[in-house]
Amino acid sequence: MSAKLSPNRPPIPAFPLNRAKVFLARQFCAASLAILSVLIVATARSARGAQQPAAKGVAPDIIVFTNGDQLTGKFLRSAGGNAVFHSDLAGDVTVSWDKVKEIHSASKFVVLQKGYQPGSKALPTHLPEGSLSVKNSQIELMPKEGAAPEVIPVKGVEYVIDQPTFERALRREPGIFSGWTGSATGGATVVQATQNTTTLNAAVALVRVEPIVGWLRPQNRTLFGFQSSYGKITEPGTPTEKTVIYHAGGERDEYFSPKFYALAQVAFDHNFSQSLDLQQIYGGGLGRTLASGEKQTFDVKGTVQFEHQSFLDAAPGSDKSLFGSTFAANYLRKMPRGMTFNQQVFYIPAWSDMHAYSVGETDALLLPVYKRLGFSVGTVESYLNDPGVTVPRTKGNSFQFNVGVSYSLPAPH
Repeated sequence: MSAKLSPNRPPIPAFPLNRAKVFLARQFCAASLAILSVLIVATARSARGAQQPAAKGVAPDIIVFTNGDQLTGKFLRSAGGNAVFHSDLAGDVTVSWDKVKEIHSASKFVVLQKGYQPGSKALPTHLPEGSLSVKNSQIELMPKEGAAPEVIPVKGVEYVIDQPTFERALRREPGIFSGWTGSATGGATVVQATQNTTTLNAAVALVRVEPIVGWLRPQNRTLFGFQSSYGKITEPGTPTEKTVIYHAGGERDEYFSPKFYALAQVAFDHNFSQSLDLQQIYGGGLGRTLASGEKQTFDVKGTVQFEHQSFLDAAPGSDKSLFGSTFAANYLRKMPRGMTFNQQVFYIPAWSDMHAYSVGETDALLLPVYKRLGFSVGTVESYLNDPGVTVPRTKGNSFQFNVGVSYSLPAPH
C-alpha cells in the first residue's frame, strides 16, 4: 500500500520521523547489520572447526544391532532413550537402546544419569566420562589407561554426550555471539524513467537457544527480528508516493518445563501508510510449545502489556496509551531439499480501548540456492483497526509481498 501526498493534504516531510527518530532508526539498522556480520564470521569459524575430519589412523566406531547387522562410522550421542550413530552409507541412524547389542568408540564421552535436565539444577559433582563401550545393556567408560572402568546400566542414562559438545554446551557459559541461527534477507528495485521508482526491503531473524544443541532440553531462548520496507515513486509535476514501514522486536523465553516457558517481549512498529508514527509494546506472559521436532515446531503464547501509539497528521487526542495483550502463534516447517516455511500470526487487543486492536500475519518461504545463499519469498500483512483520525482517512490494512536474496547462519551442532 502507498500513501499519496494529495494537494488537499497538508505537506508532510519527505521522511515522516523527526531527526532524532531518523538518527535512532539508522543507528538501530547499523547496529543490526554489525551484529549480524559478527555472528556470520563467528558461526562460520565454529562450523569450520566442527567439520574438521577425524584424525588419520583413528579406528572408526562400530555399532552392532541385536539382529546381527553392523555399521561403522561414528557414535554421536544418546538422548530420549535412543542412540544416534552416523554412517557414511546410511547417514544418521537413530535406534532405541533395546535394539543395540554393542557399541565401541575410542572417542571421549560424558554420561548424565537419569533425572538430570539442563537448567533444572547444577551439574553433578561427579560425571562418568571416558572412551565408551556398550554391551549387555550396560555402558562402560574407561577414564584413562590403567584406571578402573565405570559401568552404568543403559536404563539409568539420560544423556550420553561427546566431550567437546559437553564442554561447549553445558560446562561453559556460551559467548554472546555463539549459538545463533537464523537468516538475513535483502532486495531492491530501482527504475529511472518517466517515473523514478525505488523499492528496498530488508529483514533479519535470529534465534539463540541454550543449551546450543537442539536435542538437549531447552533452558532459555532469545529471539530478535527486524523488517523494513521503503518505496518511493516520483514524477515531475505529480505528488510523491511513499511507503515507509519497519518493525523491530525482541523476546526472551525462560523454560520451566520442556514445553512451557515464561517470556518478556518488546516491539516497535512504524507504518507511514497507516499514519502510524510509532507503536511501542512492552509486555510479558507465558508460552507453550505444542510441537517440537526435526521437521516442525509450533508455539503459542500470550502476554499482558503496555502499548503506546502515536500517529502522523492526526487530530488531537488520537495518540493512545493502552493496556492490552498479544496472542500469537509461530509455525516452522522444514521441507524437502532444504526449503523452510515460517508462519507467524498475532492478535493484539487493547483492554482499555476495545476499538484499538490490531491483527497481522507474516509468511516466509526460504529456498536454498548455493551453500548458505538462498531465495526468499514472503508476505507481511497487518490491520490496525483504529489508525487515528487523519485527513484524508487512512486505510487500516497494509500488505507487502517481498522477494530477495537470503543468507542463512549454520545451525549449532
